[in-house]
Amino acid sequence: MPRPKVFWDMFAALQAHDAQIAASGITTVFDAIRVGTDEDATLTVDTMEKLSNVIAEAAASDDTRAEHFIHLRCEVSAPDAVEGFERLSRNPRVRLASLMDHAPGQRQFVSYETYRTYYQKKKALSDAEFDRFTAKRIAESEANSAPSRRAIAAAAHERGIALASHDDATEAHVEEAIALGTKIAEFPTTPGAAKASHGAGLGVLMGAPNIVRGGSHSGNVAAHDLLSAGHLDILSSDYIPFSMLQAAFLLARDGTLGLPAAIRLVSANPARAAGLADRGEIAIGKRADLVRVRAERPERPPLVASVYRAGRRVA
Repeated sequence: MPRPKVFWDMFAALQAHDAQIAASGITTVFDAIRVGTDEDATLTVDTMEKLSNVIAEAAASDDTRAEHFIHLRCEVSAPDAVEGFERLSRNPRVRLASLMDHAPGQRQFVSYETYRTYYQKKKALSDAEFDRFTAKRIAESEANSAPSRRAIAAAAHERGIALASHDDATEAHVEEAIALGTKIAEFPTTPGAAKASHGAGLGVLMGAPNIVRGGSHSGNVAAHDLLSAGHLDILSSDYIPFSMLQAAFLLARDGTLGLPAAIRLVSANPARAAGLADRGEIAIGKRADLVRVRAERPERPPLVASVYRAGRRVA
């Protein structure tokens, strides 16, 4: 949906997305699809299911440059989260699910003022409208979050889907994530939560744009600080696909890490956390996913010159 109310052909949209992914040097991508809707949702669960099926069909016919899996981002406070997960998780391309709650007072939005800053202006609400909106979101979270987390986690384990927590802020959040069997701590918002997650063996994941920009755009913990403390394992593309390669080279150029260690943050480590044992490193017996990069100008981002997926050039 490139403009409001403009629905583009899904195969064409996937091709455009896939081209950006491959040109960013990414050979395996987890396409994020939301589970759990609200009254303002333009894209319904029916739309999400159709898009998931398009991804699966394109993967089956080898009509993409990168290999595409599906990442279900489950808004557990939504009344229809479990129903949506049941519908979408049957798709064979689903390999990862995140358990999220963006209600006010929770995790990313522990501060009600931060929530107000983010949502009131975005939705153009008056103070009274915003108060009603906030009360409804809190009630939905209290009614749905805990049972939805348990139900989705149980179903994910049954279907072999890797599980991630999201925006953990406290040690109690981390303990809950461990009890639910999660393997990845996605975007912890505090150093304490990241330390506890890393110490428990969870793969701590942060967005590569956080490294590139020098901090979190939402005011949470800086990824560089977690890396310096030894509590960061994975960098994801988040909202900028090219940021993964860009962040790895920035970390190598500024001396934070050697280049092999920096590249592992966007290759071997995420592959291991997602259960993809056949890729993520250049080694005998692994899939030949290779990216040739030009990086002779340290003042500029690296340039992706060519990309090979399973030994076949795709970009």
